[in-house]
Amino acid sequence: MASDGFRPLDEKSLVEYIKATPALVSILGKEFDKLEIKEVGDGNLNFVYIVVAPSGSFVIKQALPYIRCIGESWPMTKERAYFESTALKEHGRLCPEHVPEVYHFDRTMCVIGMRYLEPPHIILRKGLIAGVEYPLLAENISDYMAKTLFFTSLLYLKTTDHKRAVAEFCGNVELCRLTEQVVFSDPYKVSQYNRCTSPYLDADAEAVRNDNGLKIEVAELKSKFCERAQALIHGDLHTGSLMVTHDSTQVIDPEFAFYGPMGFDIGAFIGNLILAYFSQDGHADQANDRKSYKVWILKTITETWNLFHKKFLALWDEHKDGPGEAYLPEIYNNTELRQLVKQKYMKELFEDTLGFGAAKMIRRIVGVAHVEDFESIKDAAKRADCERLALNCAKKLLKERRNFKSIDEVVSTIEQGHLQ
Repeated sequence: MASDGFRPLDEKSLVEYIKATPALVSILGKEFDKLEIKEVGDGNLNFVYIVVAPSGSFVIKQALPYIRCIGESWPMTKERAYFESTALKEHGRLCPEHVPEVYHFDRTMCVIGMRYLEPPHIILRKGLIAGVEYPLLAENISDYMAKTLFFTSLLYLKTTDHKRAVAEFCGNVELCRLTEQVVFSDPYKVSQYNRCTSPYLDADAEAVRNDNGLKIEVAELKSKFCERAQALIHGDLHTGSLMVTHDSTQVIDPEFAFYGPMGFDIGAFIGNLILAYFSQDGHADQANDRKSYKVWILKTITETWNLFHKKFLALWDEHKDGPGEAYLPEIYNNTELRQLVKQKYMKELFEDTLGFGAAKMIRRIVGVAHVEDFESIKDAAKRADCERLALNCAKKLLKERRNFKSIDEVVSTIEQGHLQ
């Protein structure tokens, strides 16, 4: 045990831990002899245990003081568990339909106990690889993003409450620095952690490192990421951070949460859908050419932005006389002015979404952590072809993000990128 009282749990010590924790005992009852415990942490950072008893179940997540997939050579603050549980509770309060409930948090042990999302819930990324359509995905995720982003911004909060919350989440600096490194720095320089589908993409990775225009735009996005405390963002809202069924969408793993630019969350989600789109040709076979599935992905991208846009503006209208201090009603006191303000705000948010989404795509192709969408394509030459199309599309979106007037134009660009 460390001097601070932290100790990593294994299956045996976890049972003792549960027995000593009333909030967890109350969910399971007293049936400890019938407990089933399974370690399922396939992520990069944590231990994750599913605990099931006849009368109840939950998930236990424990943050380790290093990056699990690399080992103790890359230390990582375990304080991130505090920010994850705080964000889960806050986002859960704002959007309980799409965030699993937190039952227990132990700051010393860095342990979160939360609702177990039972089968058939699977990680969205795996569903996208398998070619499964989720009819409510755009509806649900747009709901989550509109509510969590609007209600934690100055459109709804007083500056004093906003500042207090910003200050609290500034403590999550180590995970922000990790993002700064892997999204905005490593892909644009030679780094020991970078990799790509070599040798096929070696020249493409080098082209990214030598692209002055791209680097100028990435600097601007990095500055926004570091300086713009716009709302409480999830911070890692890719398709691996959602668990889904046909009619349920649940957002998990907000350990990168902090007050940052809204477009980083929206972009992460849409950028990962674009990656899924470009990976489909690598998963096509005789039985399924994936053509209709690609149409569904593009439709989901379009609907996600359009529904988010509609819902976010509806919340803004509904609370125009609320506590928010961004646009005081005494100043923004006529319909025309309010309309102009909204248009400007949403235009910038759309550009941020495209820029951050594209940056997230680039780092998944030439940076440290890749995505299973591409990695699961066995034929390396085929995988590289899919990745190259995605990379070229991302570079175009990032550099030309201010020229796109609508999500339909973005979807056209994705489709054209596919014809190259």
